[in-house]
Amino acid sequence: MSETSVSLLERLREPADDAAWKRMVDLYAPLIHGWLRRHDVRAEDAEDLAQEVLGTAHRELTRFEHNRRPGAFRCWLRTITVNRLRAFWKRRQTRHEASGDSDVERRLAQLEDPASGLSRLWDREHDRHVLRRLLELLEPEFTPATWQAFRRLTLEEGRAADVAAELDTTVNAVLLAKSRVLRRLRREARGLVD
Repeated sequence: MSETSVSLLERLREPADDAAWKRMVDLYAPLIHGWLRRHDVRAEDAEDLAQEVLGTAHRELTRFEHNRRPGAFRCWLRTITVNRLRAFWKRRQTRHEASGDSDVERRLAQLEDPASGLSRLWDREHDRHVLRRLLELLEPEFTPATWQAFRRLTLEEGRAADVAAELDTTVNAVLLAKSRVLRRLRREARGLVD
């Protein structure tokens, strides 16, 4: 994918952008699947349910309005996940496969409440997961030297002078590498992670 100033969220609004939707699935399927598994959804059901969440997001994204508040997309996706999870439990209850106990409803209500501890946990895990996955997906866009300088300086919190000496380059080159990767990451993550 060529470097562009258009964020993934903006690209997802284009129905013909298959690469953007592949990236969305690569980013979000593991996160959603993990959350579903923690809410007592069996592995085989979690896979189907994660697909339902992503399918709903795909259909509804044209109606999503980012209100410029931090976490708007994250909250929207959490709401879709809660609604799909509630429908799943309701289907299971009507088939007498689940008790539909109050604990499930309590956790769903907590996820719906943006001020709850469970929602704040979702927010933190969402942001960490998306940033980590975006970095993994963006790494091939950079030369190994640029990536290594970025990784050592930013992710491993090395000092610029030490990283430059270690990589036999200049401090300026190390700082430029950090700047290039962060600029690309910000573009890709705009609207997803606030």
